[in-house]
Amino acid sequence: MQGKEPTPSVSNEVPMPVTDDEIREKYLERAIRELNEFSHELKDCDSCPRGNLTPVLGSGHPQADIMLIKYAPRPSEVEEGVAFYGRAGNALMKSLKRLDIDPLAVYGTVCVKCPVSDPSLADPSCIERLVEEIEIVRPKILVLMGEEVVDLINELGLPLAEQIRWEPGVLQRLTPSREVITVPDIDGSLDDEDDKRAFWGAFRELGTWWSSLPPY
Repeated sequence: MQGKEPTPSVSNEVPMPVTDDEIREKYLERAIRELNEFSHELKDCDSCPRGNLTPVLGSGHPQADIMLIKYAPRPSEVEEGVAFYGRAGNALMKSLKRLDIDPLAVYGTVCVKCPVSDPSLADPSCIERLVEEIEIVRPKILVLMGEEVVDLINELGLPLAEQIRWEPGVLQRLTPSREVITVPDIDGSLDDEDDKRAFWGAFRELGTWWSSLPPY
């Protein structure tokens, strides 16, 4: 007796992306979704004594090659709820332009996201969420602004991470797939010419790194 031909099954699965553009689009959708969830969780967190103020969230491209990290927000950032809003952001935009770095390749955030009167009042578990933020964006390089940020990154124990030295302007390896440049704190470098020169002298190494990237 001859068997019947099997009936083709109908699949409800979403087809896998097959082109490079489709793959990049899927990764971007994932990053946007995860950053939105991350932001909602921060806003709902009540571990830090921030009262009615909202956390200061990161800003920039969800899949940036470059992540700028400073320690704590300034009043203008607290008011807007956005990292690098105000003087620091304007100064950095000018610096990126001088280095011919695409601003769309940059994401900026702060370690202490809750606007507390003293950064030491921030709950350690909240600060540790910086690890999650880094893994969502997956930058190729971190620009650590100030010794406090360097110390924190060393304490967080990122997977496969090496200890970072405070050597402004020196390119260092953080993990097998990620590098680091340390620079002076941008907020403390805006009102003194010597401090501005020190910041720029270290920050321009980012331009050298950027120019060495292979084209997409």
